Amino acid sequence: MTDRILRPREVCRAIGLSRTTLWRRVRDGQFPKPIRLGPNAVGWRASAIDEWLDSREAA
Repeated sequence: MTDRILRPREVCRAIGLSRTTLWRRVRDGQFPKPIRLGPNAVGWRASAIDEWLDSREAA
């Protein structure tokens, strides 16, 4: 089973936050750090985003 990589725009759509807020939360440790895909590209594993969303629902 492969874990899909989500780019920042897809992550913002999935979690309902702006890109600026997304990066603020990453910086502050409130959101998982992205995976570096290349010199100018990052992404998140879909499973990490799902886990984060589940933890928000539990809170």
